[in-house]
Amino acid sequence: MPTTLQPTRVEEPDQAESTATDNPWIVLVWNDPVNLMSYVTYVLQKLFGYSLEKATELMLDVHHKGRAVVANGNREQAEMHVFRLHEHGLWATMQKDGGEHE
Repeated sequence: MPTTLQPTRVEEPDQAESTATDNPWIVLVWNDPVNLMSYVTYVLQKLFGYSLEKATELMLDVHHKGRAVVANGNREQAEMHVFRLHEHGLWATMQKDGGEHE
């Protein structure tokens, strides 16, 4: 075990590469006939820290397009996001990111 720390050079990955390899799962929230739009906005703010404007934009995607990508991450992170969204009564799923979402 070394007794001193040696400086190392860290190469910063290209952001697009990093996102594709580090966050291969997306979390989708789907439209449902039960939850009010204001509640969906509230949950997105609470769980993901989105601003009112961003949460509203995502909620409107859910309402008008039927779904919205609300998060991405590794498999474990995506599973936790889906679990927490389900705890709040929202219909959410996760899938491998194929880059086909908006």
